[in-house]
Amino acid sequence: MTEYGYWQDVPTRWKDNDHYGHVNNAVHYSVMDTVINTWLIERAGLDLDGAGPIGLCVESHCVYKASVSFPDVISVGLRVAHLGTSSVRYETGLFRADRTLVAEGTFTHVFVDRETRRPVPIAEPMRTELAKLVNA
Repeated sequence: MTEYGYWQDVPTRWKDNDHYGHVNNAVHYSVMDTVINTWLIERAGLDLDGAGPIGLCVESHCVYKASVSFPDVISVGLRVAHLGTSSVRYETGLFRADRTLVAEGTFTHVFVDRETRRPVPIAEPMRTELAKLVNA
């Protein structure tokens, strides 16, 4: 679990459980997206209400390893697998409190101009902060 440079706990909610009694697969993607964007806002200077670039998800993937159910808390590890000019591919590990690996995911953002939606280079300070998570 030490191979991730950032950790965040995400509590499950009652409504996250599906009819089969475990957290529905779509919730895993939401958890990954939440952790990545929390990190971008708190650590890398993403300004949701500003005029700067935004990250659009162009690809995501999840491999499920074990189930998780409400009221479990999911501990999410985050690292950067690839940092390009305008894109970044994150890797996440989702774990239960007992350290059981629940899922492994990837999530790719392309940073674009918020008006034109055309790719733009990842600027500072975001690039420096992302680089800290490369091969964390």
